Amino acid sequence: MKISIRNVLCRVLVVAMMMLPFQTGQASMIGTDQATSAASTQADRNTVINLLSRAETARELQSLGLDPKTAADRLAAMTDDEVRSLAGKINAVPAGADGLVLLILVVFFIWYFAFRR
Repeated sequence: MKISIRNVLCRVLVVAMMMLPFQTGQASMIGTDQATSAASTQADRNTVINLLSRAETARELQSLGLDPKTAADRLAAMTDDEVRSLAGKINAVPAGADGLVLLILVVFFIWYFAFRR
């Protein structure tokens, strides 16, 4: 009796091993651009969010008739390419530049990308 149970169990295991694949995952190399794209996208979003969270930016947005919460929602709806473009323009502005030019640029891009659809 014990031998027949062992034989049946062995046959079931052999069939199961034949039907199941030996390797289910595959490892491969990824490029540097793939590894850093997520981190750079988040850094670009943080750059724009930090600009929008400034008190003077919020005050200027309200004076232009745009609620800062609405601007943050529109920023969240932007694609990665749009955010990268906007963050690049923010980073390109000189450190001592007029803040109004930067603010107008941010408001324009938010308005443009939100209403162009």
